[in-house]
Parts: sequence; C-alpha cells; structure tokens
Amino acid sequence: MTSWRPTGPKELALVSASGWRAWPPRLPEQPIFYPVLNEDYATRIARDWSVPASGVGYVTRFEVNATFAARYPVQQADGRTILELWVPTEELHEFNRHIVGLIEVVHEFRQQSADAEASR
Repeated sequence: MTSWRPTGPKELALVSASGWRAWPPRLPEQPIFYPVLNEDYATRIARDWSVPASGVGYVTRFEVNATFAARYPVQQADGRTILELWVPTEELHEFNRHIVGLIEVVHEFRQQSADAEASR
C-alpha cells in the first residue's frame, strides 16, 4: 500500500538517521501517526503548513504491507479526498516493521518556491 507523509526538517532528519526505514516516535502531544493516502493532500500540507512553520516542507512516499495496514480503518478528515490512516503512537514501532523498502522524499518545498508557485 502506497502512503505519503508530509514532514518538516526535524522529522525528516530522524527518518534519515533510521536509514530511511522508520518513522520516529511521536512527541507526547502527538497521540497518532497519520500517513496519508493521497499525494495531493500530502503536498498541500507540506507546502501550506510545513513551509510557513519551518521554512521547508517535504512529501515522502513509502510502502506498507497492505495486509498489515488494513488493521487501521481509513479516516476521512474533512473532505472526500482527505484520507489518512490513524496509527496509535504505541503501535508505531510495529507499523515501522511493516514498511516495505525505503522511505523516499518525492517533493521539497521552500519558502521561495512556495511563493513562486502561489503567484502562478
């Protein structure tokens, strides 16, 4: 199952430190890990939220064993195409064990590129 994750530079550095194989533990105020099921949605979050918050936003793509991922019902978050999996923090280690291959960066947005794209 292909999933995407919008992320900022701190989280991406931790993914890199894992050898591009795992997502880092959540912070105490983050009770769930939410990979998204649509590249466009991940792009909007990375560009529109991560860039203003940290100056750069990334969209990552990764594969998860579909049989394992099916234990997490698809959540519709505010729109027909805004689909996520909600993985409880305490299950993230097991979720990571079911990532197939490497996590890869597929898009990068920086303040100037986001501004240029918005002016088109």
